[in-house]
Amino acid sequence: MSKTPRRALKPGLAVQLVLVLSIAILPLGLISVYQTLKVLEERRALSETALLEQTQQAVAASREVIGSAVSSAEALAITVAAFRSDIRACEAVMGRIVEESPLYMFAGFVNRDLQLVCSSRGEQRDLGDLDVIRAELDSAQTEIQMQPLAFLGGAASVNVMVPVFDNGAFLGKVLIAVPISALNTSLSGRAPDVDLVLFQSRGEIIATQDFTDDRRSVLPRNVGLETLALRARHTFRDSNREGLERDFAVVPIVDGRVFALGSWAPRSRSLVLPGYEEAFALYFPIIMWVIAIGVAYVGVHRLVIRHVRRLRSWMRLYAAGRADLDQARLDNAPEELEIVAEAFRAMTRNLTEQDRRREEDLQEKTVLLREVHHRVKNNLQLIASIMNMQIRATGSNEAKRLLRRVQDRVMALSTIHRYLYLARKLSMLRADKLLNEIIQQLVIVGTLDESGHQIKVATEFDAIEIDPDQSVPLSLLAAEAGMNAVKYSGVIKGGEAWINIALKKIEGDAVCLSVVNSRAPADTGATGDMQDGLLDGSGLGSRLIESFVMQLNGTLEVNDLPDRYELHVTFPRVWHDRDDEEDTISDEVTT
Repeated sequence: MSKTPRRALKPGLAVQLVLVLSIAILPLGLISVYQTLKVLEERRALSETALLEQTQQAVAASREVIGSAVSSAEALAITVAAFRSDIRACEAVMGRIVEESPLYMFAGFVNRDLQLVCSSRGEQRDLGDLDVIRAELDSAQTEIQMQPLAFLGGAASVNVMVPVFDNGAFLGKVLIAVPISALNTSLSGRAPDVDLVLFQSRGEIIATQDFTDDRRSVLPRNVGLETLALRARHTFRDSNREGLERDFAVVPIVDGRVFALGSWAPRSRSLVLPGYEEAFALYFPIIMWVIAIGVAYVGVHRLVIRHVRRLRSWMRLYAAGRADLDQARLDNAPEELEIVAEAFRAMTRNLTEQDRRREEDLQEKTVLLREVHHRVKNNLQLIASIMNMQIRATGSNEAKRLLRRVQDRVMALSTIHRYLYLARKLSMLRADKLLNEIIQQLVIVGTLDESGHQIKVATEFDAIEIDPDQSVPLSLLAAEAGMNAVKYSGVIKGGEAWINIALKKIEGDAVCLSVVNSRAPADTGATGDMQDGLLDGSGLGSRLIESFVMQLNGTLEVNDLPDRYELHVTFPRVWHDRDDEEDTISDEVTT
Protein backbone atom coordinates (compact mmCIF):
# COMPACT_ATOMS: atom_id res chain seq x y z
CA MET A 1 0.00 0.00 0.00
CA SER A 2 1.40 3.34 -1.02
CA LYS A 3 1.69 6.01 1.62
CA THR A 4 -0.29 9.22 1.25
CA PRO A 5 2.03 12.14 0.48
CA ARG A 6 2.39 14.60 3.31
CA ARG A 7 1.45 17.41 0.95
CA ALA A 8 -1.97 15.80 0.35
CA LEU A 9 -2.66 15.77 4.10
CA LYS A 10 -1.62 19.37 4.66
CA PRO A 11 -4.60 21.75 4.57
CA GLY A 12 -4.57 24.60 2.10
CA LEU A 13 -4.56 28.29 2.88
CA ALA A 14 -8.36 28.55 2.60
CA VAL A 15 -8.92 25.69 5.06
CA GLN A 16 -6.42 27.12 7.51
CA LEU A 17 -8.12 30.51 7.18
CA VAL A 18 -11.48 28.93 8.00
CA LEU A 19 -10.02 27.27 11.08
CA VAL A 20 -8.33 30.45 12.29
CA LEU A 21 -11.42 32.58 11.74
CA SER A 22 -13.60 29.96 13.41
CA ILE A 23 -11.40 30.07 16.50
CA ALA A 24 -11.35 33.88 16.39
CA ILE A 25 -15.13 34.19 15.99
CA LEU A 26 -15.99 31.50 18.56
CA PRO A 27 -15.82 33.86 21.61
CA LEU A 28 -17.88 36.45 19.75
CA GLY A 29 -20.42 33.79 18.84
CA LEU A 30 -20.69 32.60 22.43
CA ILE A 31 -21.08 36.19 23.64
CA SER A 32 -23.72 36.77 20.97
CA VAL A 33 -25.65 33.67 22.02
CA TYR A 34 -25.43 34.64 25.67
CA GLN A 35 -26.51 38.24 25.06
CA THR A 36 -29.33 37.18 22.73
CA LEU A 37 -30.65 34.72 25.28
CA LYS A 38 -30.44 37.39 27.97
CA VAL A 39 -32.34 39.80 25.73
CA LEU A 40 -34.98 37.14 25.15
CA GLU A 41 -35.23 36.55 28.88
CA GLU A 42 -35.61 40.27 29.46
CA ARG A 43 -38.24 40.49 26.73
CA ARG A 44 -40.06 37.60 28.29
CA ALA A 45 -39.84 39.21 31.73
CA LEU A 46 -41.14 42.47 30.29
CA SER A 47 -43.92 40.57 28.55
CA GLU A 48 -44.86 38.88 31.80
CA THR A 49 -44.77 42.18 33.67
CA ALA A 50 -46.88 43.80 30.97
CA LEU A 51 -49.36 40.92 31.15
CA LEU A 52 -49.62 41.33 34.90
CA GLU A 53 -50.29 45.03 34.49
CA GLN A 54 -52.79 44.45 31.69
CA THR A 55 -54.62 41.86 33.78
CA GLN A 56 -54.53 44.09 36.84
CA GLN A 57 -56.03 46.99 34.92
CA ALA A 58 -58.54 44.85 33.00
CA VAL A 59 -60.08 43.41 36.20
CA ALA A 60 -60.10 46.72 38.08
CA ALA A 61 -63.81 47.22 37.38
CA SER A 62 -64.57 43.65 38.44
CA ARG A 63 -62.52 44.18 41.58
CA GLU A 64 -64.62 47.24 42.40
CA VAL A 65 -67.86 45.32 41.80
CA ILE A 66 -66.89 42.39 44.01
CA GLY A 67 -65.17 44.61 46.54
CA SER A 68 -68.18 46.87 46.87
CA ALA A 69 -70.42 43.81 47.27
CA VAL A 70 -68.18 42.48 50.04
CA SER A 71 -68.07 45.90 51.74
CA SER A 72 -71.84 46.27 51.51
CA ALA A 73 -72.31 42.77 52.88
CA GLU A 74 -69.99 43.49 55.78
CA ALA A 75 -71.94 46.71 56.53
CA LEU A 76 -75.21 44.81 56.43
CA ALA A 77 -73.76 42.16 58.71
CA ILE A 78 -73.20 44.83 61.37
CA THR A 79 -76.69 46.28 60.82
CA VAL A 80 -78.39 42.89 60.93
CA ALA A 81 -76.70 42.09 64.22
CA ALA A 82 -78.42 45.17 65.70
CA PHE A 83 -81.86 44.81 63.98
CA ARG A 84 -82.32 41.10 63.60
CA SER A 85 -85.33 41.17 65.90
CA ASP A 86 -86.99 43.94 63.86
CA ILE A 87 -87.86 42.23 60.61
CA ARG A 88 -89.28 45.33 58.94
CA ALA A 89 -86.25 47.42 59.73
CA CYS A 90 -84.03 44.65 58.40
CA GLU A 91 -86.02 44.40 55.16
CA ALA A 92 -85.95 48.17 54.78
CA VAL A 93 -82.16 48.20 55.04
CA MET A 94 -81.85 45.35 52.56
CA GLY A 95 -84.19 46.99 50.11
CA ARG A 96 -82.40 50.31 50.41
CA ILE A 97 -79.04 48.65 49.53
CA VAL A 98 -80.44 47.03 46.39
CA GLU A 99 -82.24 50.19 45.30
CA GLU A 100 -79.17 52.39 45.60
CA SER A 101 -76.81 49.96 43.81
CA PRO A 102 -77.88 48.87 40.33
CA LEU A 103 -75.23 46.12 40.44
CA TYR A 104 -77.10 44.17 43.18
CA MET A 105 -80.04 41.96 42.39
CA PHE A 106 -80.74 40.66 45.90
CA ALA A 107 -79.76 41.19 49.54
CA GLY A 108 -80.92 39.16 52.53
CA PHE A 109 -80.10 37.58 55.90
CA VAL A 110 -80.03 33.78 56.38
CA ASN A 111 -79.79 32.51 59.96
CA ARG A 112 -78.01 29.39 61.15
CA ASP A 113 -81.12 27.32 60.56
CA LEU A 114 -80.98 28.25 56.86
CA GLN A 115 -84.07 30.41 57.19
CA LEU A 116 -84.25 33.53 55.06
CA VAL A 117 -85.23 35.94 57.84
CA CYS A 118 -85.35 39.17 55.84
CA SER A 119 -84.58 40.20 52.28
CA SER A 120 -84.71 43.05 49.86
CA ARG A 121 -87.77 41.44 48.31
CA GLY A 122 -89.65 41.34 51.66
CA GLU A 123 -90.00 37.58 51.81
CA GLN A 124 -89.04 34.88 54.28
CA ARG A 125 -88.51 31.28 53.33
CA ASP A 126 -86.78 28.05 54.28
CA LEU A 127 -83.55 27.46 52.38
CA GLY A 128 -82.85 24.06 53.94
CA ASP A 129 -83.28 22.32 50.61
CA LEU A 130 -80.78 24.64 48.87
CA ASP A 131 -77.84 22.21 48.80
CA VAL A 132 -75.80 24.21 46.30
CA ILE A 133 -74.89 26.82 48.92
CA ARG A 134 -75.48 24.87 52.12
CA ALA A 135 -71.79 24.51 52.85
CA GLU A 136 -71.12 28.21 52.24
CA LEU A 137 -74.06 29.25 54.47
CA ASP A 138 -72.90 26.99 57.28
CA SER A 139 -69.33 28.34 57.06
CA ALA A 140 -68.27 31.13 59.41
CA GLN A 141 -66.04 32.56 56.65
CA THR A 142 -66.73 35.06 53.93
CA GLU A 143 -67.62 33.14 50.79
CA ILE A 144 -67.89 34.22 47.17
CA GLN A 145 -69.61 31.81 44.80
CA MET A 146 -70.99 31.87 41.28
CA GLN A 147 -74.17 29.80 41.37
CA PRO A 148 -77.69 30.28 39.93
CA LEU A 149 -80.20 30.20 42.82
CA ALA A 150 -83.73 28.98 42.28
CA PHE A 151 -85.34 31.44 44.70
CA LEU A 152 -83.70 34.25 42.72
CA GLY A 153 -85.32 33.09 39.52
CA GLY A 154 -82.48 30.79 38.49
CA ALA A 155 -80.37 33.61 37.01
CA ALA A 156 -76.61 33.15 37.22
CA SER A 157 -75.17 35.37 39.92
CA VAL A 158 -72.11 35.90 42.01
CA ASN A 159 -73.15 35.38 45.61
CA VAL A 160 -71.22 37.18 48.34
CA MET A 161 -71.86 35.69 51.79
CA VAL A 162 -70.49 37.48 54.88
CA PRO A 163 -70.93 35.96 58.38
CA VAL A 164 -72.91 37.80 61.10
CA PHE A 165 -71.65 37.63 64.70
CA ASP A 166 -73.13 38.89 67.98
CA ASN A 167 -70.70 38.88 70.86
CA GLY A 168 -68.71 36.26 69.07
CA ALA A 169 -71.67 34.04 68.38
CA PHE A 170 -72.29 33.06 64.77
CA LEU A 171 -75.85 34.11 63.86
CA GLY A 172 -75.91 33.48 60.12
CA LYS A 173 -74.88 35.15 56.90
CA VAL A 174 -75.74 38.22 54.90
CA LEU A 175 -76.08 37.33 51.19
CA ILE A 176 -75.74 39.83 48.36
CA ALA A 177 -76.23 38.56 44.80
CA VAL A 178 -74.58 40.32 41.90
CA PRO A 179 -75.77 39.31 38.41
CA ILE A 180 -73.06 37.51 36.44
CA SER A 181 -73.76 39.75 33.48
CA ALA A 182 -72.44 42.72 35.44
CA LEU A 183 -69.06 41.02 35.95
CA ASN A 184 -68.92 39.78 32.38
CA THR A 185 -69.61 43.31 31.18
CA SER A 186 -66.85 44.67 33.43
CA LEU A 187 -64.38 42.25 31.80
CA SER A 188 -65.29 42.62 28.14
CA GLY A 189 -63.46 45.22 26.11
CA ARG A 190 -60.92 46.01 28.81
CA ALA A 191 -57.99 44.26 27.10
CA PRO A 192 -58.88 42.91 23.65
CA ASP A 193 -55.74 40.76 23.31
CA VAL A 194 -56.01 39.31 26.84
CA ASP A 195 -58.28 36.41 27.77
CA LEU A 196 -59.65 37.12 31.28
CA VAL A 197 -61.11 34.70 33.82
CA LEU A 198 -62.25 35.35 37.41
CA PHE A 199 -62.12 32.34 39.71
CA GLN A 200 -62.34 31.68 43.41
CA SER A 201 -59.80 29.91 45.60
CA ARG A 202 -61.52 26.54 45.26
CA GLY A 203 -61.04 26.61 41.51
CA GLU A 204 -64.54 27.59 40.47
CA ILE A 205 -64.91 30.08 37.61
CA ILE A 206 -66.79 33.21 38.65
CA ALA A 207 -66.80 35.20 35.41
CA THR A 208 -65.20 35.38 31.98
CA GLN A 209 -65.30 37.78 29.06
CA ASP A 210 -67.44 35.35 27.11
CA PHE A 211 -69.44 33.32 29.63
CA THR A 212 -70.35 30.39 27.38
CA ASP A 213 -70.00 26.64 27.51
CA ASP A 214 -66.56 27.05 25.88
CA ARG A 215 -65.28 29.35 28.60
CA ARG A 216 -62.84 26.76 29.99
CA SER A 217 -60.86 26.59 26.70
CA VAL A 218 -58.74 29.59 27.78
CA LEU A 219 -57.56 27.85 30.97
CA PRO A 220 -54.01 26.36 31.13
CA ARG A 221 -53.80 22.74 30.13
CA ASN A 222 -51.33 21.48 32.73
CA VAL A 223 -52.18 23.50 35.84
CA GLY A 224 -55.42 23.59 37.83
CA LEU A 225 -57.07 26.75 39.14
CA GLU A 226 -56.75 25.54 42.76
CA THR A 227 -52.97 25.33 42.31
CA LEU A 228 -52.86 28.78 40.75
CA ALA A 229 -54.79 30.21 43.73
CA LEU A 230 -52.10 28.89 46.08
CA ARG A 231 -49.29 30.73 44.20
CA ALA A 232 -50.94 34.16 44.44
CA ARG A 233 -49.48 36.78 42.03
CA HIS A 234 -47.26 35.17 39.40
CA THR A 235 -46.74 34.48 35.67
CA PHE A 236 -45.97 31.33 33.71
CA ARG A 237 -46.04 29.93 30.16
CA ASP A 238 -48.18 27.01 29.14
CA SER A 239 -50.52 25.80 26.42
CA ASN A 240 -54.23 26.46 26.84
CA ARG A 241 -56.80 23.75 26.36
CA GLU A 242 -56.97 24.55 22.67
CA GLY A 243 -53.24 23.73 22.34
CA LEU A 244 -52.03 27.30 21.80
CA GLU A 245 -48.94 28.42 23.68
CA ARG A 246 -49.79 31.36 25.93
CA ASP A 247 -48.35 33.50 28.70
CA PHE A 248 -50.50 33.43 31.83
CA ALA A 249 -50.71 35.88 34.74
CA VAL A 250 -52.54 35.35 38.05
CA VAL A 251 -53.63 38.40 40.07
CA PRO A 252 -55.47 38.20 43.45
CA ILE A 253 -58.58 40.43 43.63
CA VAL A 254 -60.29 39.94 46.98
CA ASP A 255 -58.28 38.86 50.02
CA GLY A 256 -57.07 35.59 48.56
CA ARG A 257 -60.63 34.51 47.79
CA VAL A 258 -61.06 35.77 44.24
CA PHE A 259 -58.36 35.75 41.56
CA ALA A 260 -58.06 36.97 38.00
CA LEU A 261 -56.34 34.88 35.29
CA GLY A 262 -55.14 36.69 32.17
CA SER A 263 -53.42 35.15 29.13
CA TRP A 264 -52.11 36.27 25.76
CA ALA A 265 -49.81 35.09 22.98
CA PRO A 266 -46.13 35.31 24.01
CA ARG A 267 -44.78 38.76 23.21
CA SER A 268 -41.10 37.56 23.01
CA ARG A 269 -41.75 35.97 19.64
CA SER A 270 -40.41 37.44 16.41
CA LEU A 271 -42.89 39.11 14.12
CA VAL A 272 -41.17 37.62 11.07
CA LEU A 273 -40.54 34.10 12.36
CA PRO A 274 -42.90 33.54 15.30
CA GLY A 275 -41.60 31.02 17.79
CA TYR A 276 -37.98 30.94 16.59
CA GLU A 277 -36.26 33.50 18.77
CA GLU A 278 -34.27 30.91 20.71
CA ALA A 279 -33.29 29.16 17.50
CA PHE A 280 -32.31 32.47 15.94
CA ALA A 281 -30.10 33.14 18.97
CA LEU A 282 -28.19 30.01 18.02
CA TYR A 283 -28.36 30.45 14.25
CA PHE A 284 -27.24 34.06 14.25
CA PRO A 285 -23.59 33.27 15.24
CA ILE A 286 -23.54 30.55 12.59
CA ILE A 287 -24.86 32.96 9.97
CA MET A 288 -22.32 35.54 11.13
CA TRP A 289 -19.56 32.88 10.91
CA VAL A 290 -20.61 31.86 7.38
CA ILE A 291 -20.71 35.47 6.22
CA ALA A 292 -17.34 36.21 7.84
CA ILE A 293 -15.79 33.10 6.28
CA GLY A 294 -17.23 33.99 2.88
CA VAL A 295 -16.03 37.58 3.03
CA ALA A 296 -12.62 36.53 4.34
CA TYR A 297 -12.25 33.81 1.70
CA VAL A 298 -13.20 36.17 -1.12
CA GLY A 299 -10.85 38.81 0.29
CA VAL A 300 -7.94 36.41 0.79
CA HIS A 301 -8.55 34.78 -2.59
CA ARG A 302 -8.49 38.16 -4.30
CA LEU A 303 -5.60 39.60 -2.31
CA VAL A 304 -3.41 36.52 -1.85
CA ILE A 305 -4.46 33.17 -3.30
CA ARG A 306 -4.95 34.20 -6.92
CA HIS A 307 -1.60 36.00 -6.94
CA VAL A 308 0.12 33.01 -5.35
CA ARG A 309 -1.39 30.76 -8.01
CA ARG A 310 -0.19 33.20 -10.66
CA LEU A 311 3.32 33.03 -9.22
CA ARG A 312 3.06 29.23 -9.17
CA SER A 313 2.09 29.19 -12.86
CA TRP A 314 5.11 31.41 -13.62
CA MET A 315 7.37 28.98 -11.78
CA ARG A 316 5.94 26.01 -13.66
CA LEU A 317 6.40 27.82 -16.98
CA TYR A 318 9.97 28.66 -16.04
CA ALA A 319 10.62 25.06 -14.99
CA ALA A 320 9.19 23.95 -18.36
CA GLY A 321 11.71 26.11 -20.20
CA ARG A 322 9.89 29.42 -20.63
CA ALA A 323 12.35 32.22 -19.97
CA ASP A 324 10.31 35.19 -21.30
CA LEU A 325 8.74 36.06 -17.93
CA ASP A 326 10.39 39.41 -17.42
CA GLN A 327 7.21 41.23 -18.49
CA ALA A 328 4.87 39.08 -16.38
CA ARG A 329 2.84 41.18 -13.93
CA LEU A 330 0.33 40.56 -11.14
CA ASP A 331 -3.13 42.17 -11.26
CA ASN A 332 -3.47 44.78 -8.49
CA ALA A 333 -1.51 42.67 -6.01
CA PRO A 334 -0.54 43.93 -2.52
CA GLU A 335 2.88 45.49 -2.18
CA GLU A 336 4.30 42.47 -0.34
CA LEU A 337 3.37 40.12 -3.19
CA GLU A 338 4.63 42.60 -5.76
CA ILE A 339 7.99 42.45 -3.98
CA VAL A 340 7.93 38.64 -4.23
CA ALA A 341 6.99 38.82 -7.92
CA GLU A 342 9.80 41.28 -8.62
CA ALA A 343 12.24 39.03 -6.75
CA PHE A 344 11.09 36.10 -8.92
CA ARG A 345 11.53 38.11 -12.11
CA ALA A 346 15.00 39.20 -10.97
CA MET A 347 15.85 35.59 -10.19
CA THR A 348 14.68 34.44 -13.63
CA ARG A 349 16.73 37.21 -15.27
CA ASN A 350 19.83 36.19 -13.32
CA LEU A 351 19.31 32.48 -14.00
CA THR A 352 18.64 33.13 -17.67
CA GLU A 353 21.80 35.22 -17.93
CA GLN A 354 23.79 32.55 -16.12
CA ASP A 355 22.36 29.85 -18.40
CA ARG A 356 23.24 31.96 -21.45
CA ARG A 357 26.80 32.42 -20.23
CA ARG A 358 27.07 28.74 -19.34
CA GLU A 359 25.74 27.81 -22.77
CA GLU A 360 28.27 30.11 -24.40
CA ASP A 361 31.09 28.64 -22.31
CA LEU A 362 29.94 25.12 -23.13
CA GLN A 363 29.67 25.93 -26.79
CA GLU A 364 33.11 27.46 -26.76
CA LYS A 365 34.58 24.44 -24.95
CA THR A 366 32.83 22.08 -27.33
CA VAL A 367 34.23 23.95 -30.33
CA LEU A 368 37.68 23.94 -28.80
CA LEU A 369 37.43 20.23 -28.00
CA ARG A 370 36.28 19.41 -31.51
CA GLU A 371 39.14 21.50 -32.86
CA VAL A 372 41.56 19.52 -30.69
CA HIS A 373 40.18 16.22 -32.02
CA HIS A 374 40.35 17.61 -35.55
CA ARG A 375 43.96 18.64 -35.17
CA VAL A 376 44.88 15.31 -33.54
CA LYS A 377 43.17 13.46 -36.37
CA ASN A 378 45.07 15.52 -38.95
CA ASN A 379 48.36 14.96 -37.15
CA LEU A 380 47.73 11.21 -36.94
CA GLN A 381 46.85 11.10 -40.63
CA LEU A 382 50.04 13.07 -41.34
CA ILE A 383 52.02 10.47 -39.37
CA ALA A 384 50.27 7.69 -41.28
CA SER A 385 51.19 9.40 -44.57
CA ILE A 386 54.83 9.71 -43.49
CA MET A 387 54.84 6.05 -42.51
CA ASN A 388 53.33 5.19 -45.89
CA MET A 389 56.18 7.05 -47.60
CA GLN A 390 58.62 5.13 -45.42
CA ILE A 391 56.94 1.84 -46.37
CA ARG A 392 57.38 2.59 -50.08
CA ALA A 393 61.00 3.53 -49.53
CA THR A 394 61.79 0.37 -47.53
CA GLY A 395 63.01 -2.72 -49.35
CA SER A 396 62.54 -5.26 -46.56
CA ASN A 397 59.21 -7.08 -46.59
CA GLU A 398 59.39 -7.67 -42.84
CA ALA A 399 59.96 -3.95 -42.22
CA LYS A 400 57.06 -3.08 -44.51
CA ARG A 401 54.80 -5.52 -42.64
CA LEU A 402 55.73 -4.07 -39.29
CA LEU A 403 55.34 -0.49 -40.49
CA ARG A 404 51.89 -1.31 -41.93
CA ARG A 405 50.83 -2.74 -38.54
CA VAL A 406 51.93 0.44 -36.85
CA GLN A 407 50.25 2.47 -39.57
CA ASP A 408 46.99 0.57 -39.03
CA ARG A 409 47.12 1.33 -35.30
CA VAL A 410 47.72 5.01 -36.02
CA MET A 411 44.81 5.07 -38.46
CA ALA A 412 42.61 3.45 -35.79
CA LEU A 413 43.48 6.30 -33.43
CA SER A 414 42.81 8.76 -36.23
CA THR A 415 39.38 7.20 -36.81
CA ILE A 416 38.55 7.64 -33.12
CA HIS A 417 39.41 11.32 -33.19
CA ARG A 418 37.60 11.76 -36.47
CA TYR A 419 34.47 10.24 -34.90
CA LEU A 420 34.87 12.46 -31.82
CA TYR A 421 35.26 15.47 -34.06
CA LEU A 422 32.05 14.69 -35.95
CA ALA A 423 29.99 13.36 -33.00
CA ARG A 424 26.96 15.42 -31.96
CA LYS A 425 27.37 14.51 -28.27
CA LEU A 426 30.75 14.17 -26.66
CA SER A 427 29.63 13.01 -23.22
CA MET A 428 28.58 9.55 -24.52
CA LEU A 429 29.63 7.85 -27.79
CA ARG A 430 27.89 5.23 -29.91
CA ALA A 431 30.28 2.28 -29.78
CA ASP A 432 28.57 0.48 -32.67
CA LYS A 433 29.10 3.38 -35.11
CA LEU A 434 32.70 3.89 -33.97
CA LEU A 435 33.62 0.22 -34.37
CA ASN A 436 31.84 0.04 -37.71
CA GLU A 437 34.08 2.79 -39.13
CA ILE A 438 37.26 1.20 -37.71
CA ILE A 439 36.42 -2.30 -38.92
CA GLN A 440 35.49 -1.06 -42.39
CA GLN A 441 38.77 0.80 -42.66
CA LEU A 442 40.85 -2.16 -41.47
CA VAL A 443 39.25 -5.27 -42.95
CA ILE A 444 36.65 -4.38 -45.59
CA VAL A 445 39.36 -4.49 -48.24
CA GLY A 446 41.56 -6.98 -46.42
CA THR A 447 43.00 -9.95 -48.39
CA LEU A 448 45.07 -12.96 -47.46
CA ASP A 449 48.72 -12.05 -47.94
CA GLU A 450 49.63 -15.37 -49.58
CA SER A 451 46.63 -16.52 -51.59
CA GLY A 452 44.97 -13.25 -52.47
CA HIS A 453 41.50 -14.49 -51.62
CA GLN A 454 38.90 -12.03 -50.42
CA ILE A 455 37.84 -12.26 -46.75
CA LYS A 456 34.11 -12.23 -45.99
CA VAL A 457 33.59 -9.85 -43.04
CA ALA A 458 30.31 -9.90 -41.05
CA THR A 459 29.55 -7.45 -38.25
CA GLU A 460 26.69 -7.32 -35.75
CA PHE A 461 26.70 -4.37 -33.41
CA ASP A 462 24.06 -3.45 -30.82
CA ALA A 463 23.33 0.24 -30.28
CA ILE A 464 25.47 0.85 -27.19
CA GLU A 465 26.64 4.12 -25.68
CA ILE A 466 29.97 4.21 -23.87
CA ASP A 467 32.05 6.76 -22.04
CA PRO A 468 34.63 8.66 -24.17
CA ASP A 469 37.37 7.25 -21.93
CA GLN A 470 36.29 3.75 -22.95
CA SER A 471 36.31 4.55 -26.64
CA VAL A 472 40.11 4.59 -27.04
CA PRO A 473 40.94 1.17 -25.52
CA LEU A 474 37.82 -0.40 -27.09
CA SER A 475 38.69 0.96 -30.54
CA LEU A 476 42.34 -0.06 -30.31
CA LEU A 477 41.30 -3.48 -29.01
CA ALA A 478 38.91 -3.99 -31.95
CA ALA A 479 41.51 -2.73 -34.41
CA GLU A 480 44.24 -4.98 -33.02
CA ALA A 481 41.97 -8.03 -32.95
CA GLY A 482 40.64 -7.23 -36.43
CA MET A 483 44.10 -6.84 -37.92
CA ASN A 484 45.22 -10.13 -36.45
CA ALA A 485 42.02 -11.82 -37.68
CA VAL A 486 42.76 -10.56 -41.21
CA LYS A 487 46.36 -11.75 -40.97
CA TYR A 488 45.61 -15.23 -39.67
CA SER A 489 42.28 -16.04 -41.34
CA GLY A 490 42.60 -19.37 -43.12
CA VAL A 491 40.73 -20.99 -45.98
CA ILE A 492 39.32 -24.47 -45.58
CA LYS A 493 39.58 -26.50 -48.76
CA GLY A 494 36.56 -25.80 -50.87
CA GLY A 495 35.50 -22.95 -48.55
CA GLU A 496 36.24 -19.28 -48.01
CA ALA A 497 37.90 -17.12 -45.35
CA TRP A 498 35.60 -15.24 -42.98
CA ILE A 499 35.65 -12.95 -39.98
CA ASN A 500 32.72 -12.33 -37.63
CA ILE A 501 32.85 -9.30 -35.34
CA ALA A 502 30.04 -8.61 -32.83
CA LEU A 503 29.33 -6.16 -30.01
CA LYS A 504 26.46 -7.32 -27.77
CA LYS A 505 24.73 -6.28 -24.57
CA ILE A 506 24.65 -9.04 -21.98
CA GLU A 507 23.16 -9.37 -18.51
CA GLY A 508 24.28 -7.13 -15.69
CA ASP A 509 24.73 -4.03 -17.85
CA ALA A 510 27.84 -5.52 -19.44
CA VAL A 511 29.13 -5.58 -23.02
CA CYS A 512 30.86 -8.34 -24.93
CA LEU A 513 33.16 -7.82 -27.94
CA SER A 514 33.67 -10.97 -29.99
CA VAL A 515 36.13 -11.45 -32.89
CA VAL A 516 35.95 -14.89 -34.56
CA ASN A 517 37.89 -15.84 -37.71
CA SER A 518 38.17 -18.99 -39.82
CA ARG A 519 41.22 -21.26 -39.66
CA ALA A 520 42.54 -24.00 -41.89
CA PRO A 521 43.49 -27.25 -40.14
CA ALA A 522 47.09 -26.67 -41.10
CA ASP A 523 47.05 -23.34 -39.28
CA THR A 524 46.77 -25.08 -35.95
CA GLY A 525 50.48 -25.70 -35.73
CA ALA A 526 51.50 -22.36 -37.11
CA THR A 527 53.22 -19.74 -35.11
CA GLY A 528 52.41 -16.06 -35.19
CA ASP A 529 52.41 -12.75 -33.44
CA MET A 530 48.80 -12.79 -32.44
CA GLN A 531 46.96 -16.06 -32.33
CA ASP A 532 49.75 -18.22 -30.95
CA GLY A 533 50.90 -15.32 -28.88
CA LEU A 534 47.61 -15.11 -26.97
CA LEU A 535 48.03 -18.70 -25.97
CA ASP A 536 51.67 -18.71 -24.89
CA GLY A 537 51.86 -15.08 -23.64
CA SER A 538 54.43 -13.85 -26.19
CA GLY A 539 54.06 -11.22 -28.96
CA LEU A 540 53.29 -7.50 -29.02
CA GLY A 541 49.67 -8.03 -30.20
CA SER A 542 48.84 -10.21 -27.23
CA ARG A 543 50.31 -7.74 -24.78
CA LEU A 544 48.45 -4.84 -26.39
CA ILE A 545 45.12 -6.70 -26.29
CA GLU A 546 45.64 -7.71 -22.67
CA SER A 547 46.51 -4.09 -21.83
CA PHE A 548 43.35 -2.82 -23.58
CA VAL A 549 41.24 -5.39 -21.73
CA MET A 550 42.74 -4.26 -18.45
CA GLN A 551 41.92 -0.61 -19.26
CA LEU A 552 38.31 -1.63 -19.90
CA ASN A 553 38.20 -3.45 -16.54
CA GLY A 554 37.16 -6.49 -18.55
CA THR A 555 37.93 -10.19 -18.87
CA LEU A 556 39.49 -11.96 -21.86
CA GLU A 557 38.41 -15.37 -23.14
CA VAL A 558 40.26 -17.14 -26.03
CA ASN A 559 39.03 -20.33 -27.68
CA ASP A 560 41.46 -21.99 -30.15
CA LEU A 561 39.40 -24.49 -32.15
CA PRO A 562 40.44 -26.52 -35.23
CA ASP A 563 38.27 -24.58 -37.66
CA ARG A 564 38.11 -21.16 -36.06
CA TYR A 565 39.72 -18.86 -33.55
CA GLU A 566 37.52 -17.02 -30.99
CA LEU A 567 38.33 -13.94 -28.90
CA HIS A 568 35.71 -12.69 -26.40
CA VAL A 569 36.18 -9.60 -24.21
CA THR A 570 33.54 -8.81 -21.57
CA PHE A 571 33.61 -5.45 -19.81
CA PRO A 572 31.13 -3.26 -17.85
CA ARG A 573 29.31 -0.57 -19.78
CA VAL A 574 29.68 1.89 -16.91
CA TRP A 575 33.21 3.22 -16.67
CA HIS A 576 35.11 2.71 -13.44
CA ASP A 577 38.06 4.95 -12.71
CA ARG A 578 41.43 3.34 -12.05
CA ASP A 579 44.14 5.07 -10.05
CA ASP A 580 46.98 3.36 -11.89
CA GLU A 581 45.60 3.67 -15.42
CA GLU A 582 47.88 6.32 -16.92
CA ASP A 583 50.47 5.30 -19.46
CA THR A 584 49.32 1.65 -19.39
CA ILE A 585 50.01 1.10 -23.08
CA SER A 586 53.48 2.60 -22.87
CA ASP A 587 54.33 0.53 -19.79
CA GLU A 588 53.09 -2.69 -21.38
CA VAL A 589 54.97 -2.04 -24.61
CA THR A 590 58.16 -1.17 -22.73
CA THR A 591 57.83 -4.32 -20.68
